[in-house]
Amino acid sequence: MRIVVYGPGCANCKRLEQQTTDALAKVGLNARVTKVEDVVAIAEAGVMRTPALGIDGRLVLQGRVPGVTELEHLIRKATAD
Repeated sequence: MRIVVYGPGCANCKRLEQQTTDALAKVGLNARVTKVEDVVAIAEAGVMRTPALGIDGRLVLQGRVPGVTELEHLIRKATAD
């Protein structure tokens, strides 16, 4: 599983990265969370609002920081697909 947090390094982006890591631990998956801060790379990924979250090459969240429970759901859904 490949998980990417897109954002320029703001507080919300850092919070999304931490909560994603927490959600992975609760789900019991050992996946690495990568952070993309380059504005050009963010735009090339199709991100319109940050922070954003990509799982296995697909954007699953943009423009907000959900709670750990919602992130767990997104991760479980991505592993089921």
